[in-house]
Amino acid sequence: MTGEEPKAEPTAGPGGSGEVRVVVVGSANLDLVVSTPTLPRPGETVLGDALRTIPGGKGANQAVAAARAGARCDFVGAVGQDGFADQLRANLAEAGVELRRLRTVPGPSGVALIAVDADAENLIVVAPGANAELTSLDADDRAAVAAADVLLCQLEVPLPAVTQAAGWGRNAGTTVVLNAAPARQLPAELLDAVDVLVVNQVEAAMVAGLAAETGLDALLDALLRLVPRVVLTLGARGACYADRFGLRLTVEAPTVDAVDTTAAGDAFTGALAVAWAERRGPVEPAAVTAALRWACAAGAACAQRPGASTALPTRDEIDALYAQSYPEPA
Repeated sequence: MTGEEPKAEPTAGPGGSGEVRVVVVGSANLDLVVSTPTLPRPGETVLGDALRTIPGGKGANQAVAAARAGARCDFVGAVGQDGFADQLRANLAEAGVELRRLRTVPGPSGVALIAVDADAENLIVVAPGANAELTSLDADDRAAVAAADVLLCQLEVPLPAVTQAAGWGRNAGTTVVLNAAPARQLPAELLDAVDVLVVNQVEAAMVAGLAAETGLDALLDALLRLVPRVVLTLGARGACYADRFGLRLTVEAPTVDAVDTTAAGDAFTGALAVAWAERRGPVEPAAVTAALRWACAAGAACAQRPGASTALPTRDEIDALYAQSYPEPA
């Protein structure tokens, strides 16, 4: 946040060691999921399998991912006054996520309609519901952000709340990680508070204001004019990293038999937040590589199971796939 390159602290293991605190400000949705041989085109109806109801939402998923990856995690969000809210609360609590800052507001909870095809690709439509009511935060939220190692935000809740939380994080010295999804161009006030921007290629082009077919290097160059560090996810191909200190690298993802990629990106981002917090800001190439590989292992492990939050891996599962996929050199 200062523009000076921080010093990495020594840690053990791919994800570091020691408990860290992550605060997630974001959405909670109940996912209504149908598997189908192919995704429908505009105007097309396709037949699917049985409907599944699975707790999700980018914010809640990333909170569960961070908690299962070993962090103490607080979730700042909102649910409605309906039966879906009970499922959402129970899922977060079961993962060990702290819920004191989860509001209950009038009306329905957020809902996501998800179709998943035979190749594990998905199509998602979100009705925000209670998430749209999270327009501002309070003093208790500010204290939680200030006490955290990492603040993790997405864009499924109103931008004023995200900007408010990020500003608090910047002022408190908390590392601010923004997963800019759903993608949009962002105000300078928010971008100035971001330490690490996490985006896929479509999101990167949208945030940078460039064409979707823009090459990776050009995307990274454009984004580094906005934020000091960028992680650009490439799905099954892995992830790229670039920062203003001259470091640029790419890591490959583990090869797995993917069943459902719905929450793989959330697994990646939650695990990355934990690895980053444990390393107190990895800046050396080896540390960044390890953190990205660990996050890729989390995403790949998630893709091996159906569902959103129900598929998010534990720390032991991430460690196992990391060790299997990235053996230490002889």
